[in-house]
Amino acid sequence: MANIKSQKKRALTNRKRQLANLGQKTEVKSSIKKVLTAVEAKDAEAAAKACQEATKVLDKAAAGHIVNDNYASRQKSRLAKAVNSIEK
Repeated sequence: MANIKSQKKRALTNRKRQLANLGQKTEVKSSIKKVLTAVEAKDAEAAAKACQEATKVLDKAAAGHIVNDNYASRQKSRLAKAVNSIEK
């Protein structure tokens, strides 16, 4: 643990941010899983709705630097491809 007062405060702030970021990462993973579950069940309507929500969550996470921009784009592309595969 740091001895300097400002560094003690910074350590507390870092911990709070870590927990907040962890919550957002969990939300991203959950939204991706919802889409994949709907695709697996071949439910086109639910998959499309879940994909739209996942896209929104991924964009917010990328904007907040929770996940990398390329990761968000890659996941959105893969999810859209999966949803489109069941609509045929």
